[in-house]
Amino acid sequence: MFELITNASVFTPDPLGIRHVLVCAGRIVYIGERLPRLDDALEVNLTDADGAMLVPGFIDAHTHLTGGGGEAGQSTRVPPLSLSQITRAGVTSVVGLLGTDDLTRTPQNLLSQVMGLRDEGLSAWCYTGGYHLPVITLTGSVRGDIVNLEPVIGVGEVAISDHRSSQPTLDEILRLASETHVAGLMTGKAGILHFHLGDGERGLSLIRDCLEISEIPPRVFNPTHVNRNRRLFEEACELSGLGCNVDLTAFPADAGDEGWSAEEAVARYLERGCDRGRLTISTDGGGCLPSFDAQGELLKMGFASCAAMADTFKLLLDGGLAAETVLPFMTSNVARLLKLRHKGCIAQGCDADLLIVDRNNRIDSVMARGRWHVKHGAQLLAGMFEQ
Repeated sequence: MFELITNASVFTPDPLGIRHVLVCAGRIVYIGERLPRLDDALEVNLTDADGAMLVPGFIDAHTHLTGGGGEAGQSTRVPPLSLSQITRAGVTSVVGLLGTDDLTRTPQNLLSQVMGLRDEGLSAWCYTGGYHLPVITLTGSVRGDIVNLEPVIGVGEVAISDHRSSQPTLDEILRLASETHVAGLMTGKAGILHFHLGDGERGLSLIRDCLEISEIPPRVFNPTHVNRNRRLFEEACELSGLGCNVDLTAFPADAGDEGWSAEEAVARYLERGCDRGRLTISTDGGGCLPSFDAQGELLKMGFASCAAMADTFKLLLDGGLAAETVLPFMTSNVARLLKLRHKGCIAQGCDADLLIVDRNNRIDSVMARGRWHVKHGAQLLAGMFEQ
């Protein structure tokens, strides 16, 4: 089956203008100003974009695919994410991970969820480990998981500067980063160490110490939630100047919070003149968003959704930023960091992960691996156990 999208305003993420895009066997096979010549005997599905934006599918590199939560008792465990919860947000590729609960939720659970989502048409990978050290693995070692398990691309989310962490030492983090980096070299995978950042006073100091005393490349150290408070965000901006990729969480900051919403953080990052190629945005989808007091007692809890990706994209565009400025944070920057070579851009030979964006900057249609999952707002494909 061929899919032909005509009259689309294509962003690769760079703007190309009005183009026609042909998809076959899950890949983009043609982009051009002229309609491709196709034999009448071929079956072709036609979608007229009528001048709407056609952009790469979003890559959400921080999702709790098996569900997160549990910090206020077993009843607060979040259920696993379903296919439509992901695709309706314009997310066509995900990376799953474990968080606080890396005991009752296991790498085996996570890997099974990844493979199930792949069966349903999504592109999915995962990290090994979770918040705590020693890292839980499937094969007995970090290197073993990354080298021998194709979907495993790194380690995460390892918690630092958080009362829920295992309070890792500098030597422990250096050893873990070394294992991750070498495994990445052996496989051509990302080989990154993805850090959960809490509100602790130490902030990003542990990562700065690693950069100062080791030969491990800065790209290996990848902190997330860096917009959760303003002091941490300032540290993250400085860290990006040292060669680290920093990740914002796409949730709106409550009025009483000390952090920046993702769109506010993007604006400040750009105002500071920081390296645009080292900023990414993820959602923490399926995870919990708790607030604690100084004694570690839970004050309130929210839950994150992949929908925050589409919401943040709209807010950034509505705020006046150009699509070509915003898109890399959710597409090409993520793909480059994770070494997902056929993702994050619209180009001949790349995977056909495509979004049509309407004139109100909302996601209208979602194609993942060459198949329409959402078309004009209607969910065409859903998971087996969804209503």
